[in-house]
Amino acid sequence: MKFLPAFLCLFICFGYYNPANAQNNKPKVTIDHVAIFVADLQKEASFYRDVMQLDTLAEPFHDNKHAWFTIGNGIAMHLIQGAYQPKEYFKNHHTCFSVPSLTDFTKRLLELKLAFEDVSGKPNTITTRIDGVHQIWLKDPEGYWLEVNDAKH
Repeated sequence: MKFLPAFLCLFICFGYYNPANAQNNKPKVTIDHVAIFVADLQKEASFYRDVMQLDTLAEPFHDNKHAWFTIGNGIAMHLIQGAYQPKEYFKNHHTCFSVPSLTDFTKRLLELKLAFEDVSGKPNTITTRIDGVHQIWLKDPEGYWLEVNDAKH
């Protein structure tokens, strides 16, 4: 027992124990899905499927209260029926999607007569961020804000 303090001192002094290494060994947290609580599931699902062109996923609950979409790299988005009514949201509380061509995407929105704006709220205008990424903002049918940009990840 009298050798334990000396052993611990050597263990620490020679770098066998490093608190920084302990932090590197913590489990990595990743995002699995996002959920949006909606009043009109069919209207919202149509928007994300037909306008945003998200691919649907099999809905495991089979309860007509959920719609699932893939939003990239094994991440899902769930629409969940049950909100009493749509409400107003702040633009800074948003979901961001990236597209290969923002020009093509905005052309499609114009053809569909769907409103979009730049970050300051100017209609049918594209923002160019300081990093060169182009972005627009629009709302889904229940007022959730979406940013769409051409960032290359």
